[in-house]
Amino acid sequence: MSIAPAEADLVVPEDVTEADVPWITLVWNDPVNLMSYVTYVFETHFGYPRAKAERLMLDVHEKGRAVVSHGPREKMEIDTEALQGYGLWATFQKDI
Repeated sequence: MSIAPAEADLVVPEDVTEADVPWITLVWNDPVNLMSYVTYVFETHFGYPRAKAERLMLDVHEKGRAVVSHGPREKMEIDTEALQGYGLWATFQKDI
């Protein structure tokens, strides 16, 4: 028969963190970029098929924004920087 250790005897690592909830990258509508260019960027950067790229571009144009990728924070930071490098207005945030 074994006895469970007392709470004072338990060691909890300090580097334990909560699971990284999914993050999203958003592209916002802007008055500068053509719809065809936005579609091109989605196809080129993400490798999306034309139909998906056009659907996302229409969301940007008609709804003012579109979620274009989701995943861990580090990947969303990379996607956001890349999209900004293409001249798009992009941000990232925690997925709600």
